[in-house]
Amino acid sequence: MNSNILVEAKQVTKTYKAGKVEAKALRGVDIEFKRSDFAAIVGPSGSGKTTFLNLVGALDVATDGELKVLGGEISRMTKRQRADLRLNSIGFVFQAYNLIPVLTARENVEFVLELQGAGEQRSGRAREVLAQLGLDEYSNRRPNELSGGQQQRVAVARAVAANPKLVLADEPTANLDGENSDILLKMMKDLNDTQGITFIFSTHDPRVITYARRVVTLVDGRIDNDVTKN
Repeated sequence: MNSNILVEAKQVTKTYKAGKVEAKALRGVDIEFKRSDFAAIVGPSGSGKTTFLNLVGALDVATDGELKVLGGEISRMTKRQRADLRLNSIGFVFQAYNLIPVLTARENVEFVLELQGAGEQRSGRAREVLAQLGLDEYSNRRPNELSGGQQQRVAVARAVAANPKLVLADEPTANLDGENSDILLKMMKDLNDTQGITFIFSTHDPRVITYARRVVTLVDGRIDNDVTKN
C-alpha cells in the first residue's frame, strides 16, 4: 500500500440483518483517500455515509471486500487492534459532541491523551490545542457552560490533540448555526493546511461541501460521483 494512501477500499459491502430481513448499506465501494485530503462524503439519508465512516473508523467491520486503513486490513484485526487504531491514529468528531459533562473543556481534551498514556505534558498539550481553536479562556468550563459551537470546537480539539493521521467527522455542523459552522470549518481547514491532518466528513451541509477540496457522492450504497476541486 502506498504510504500516501490512508484509506483504501476495494469492493466493500456492508449488510445489516434483522431476522430474515437484510439491508445493504454499502454495495461494492471502491475508493482511496490520500494523506492531507479534506473530503466530504455526501448523499441522501440512507445512502451509506455514516456506515462508511464507521467502517473506516474501525467501529464496524465490512461484510465483504477489503478495507485498509493506515496500512492495516480492518477485518483481519482483533478487537484490541481496532481499539488501538482508534485510540492512537484516528480522531472522531460527532454530531452530538459526546463530551463528558462532568469534565472541563481541558479535561475532556486531556482524557484521550491520558488513555494513550501521555504523562505530565498532556495538560500543556490540551491547553495548546484549545488555544489554537480559540478556546483558551474557556478551558476550565464544563460543557453545559459552553455554547454549541464552543462544545463542537472542544470536540475537535479532543480529536486532534493526540496528533492523529486521520479525523472522521460525522455531520459535525448539523447542530450549529451558519456563523459557528463557518468558524469550525475554517479551523479544521487550517489544521488540514498547517498540520496535514486528513479530514473525511459525512454531511448534508452545503457549507461543508463548499470548504471541501474533494466531494464524494454516495447513492444507495454506491459511489455515484467523486470530484476533486481545482
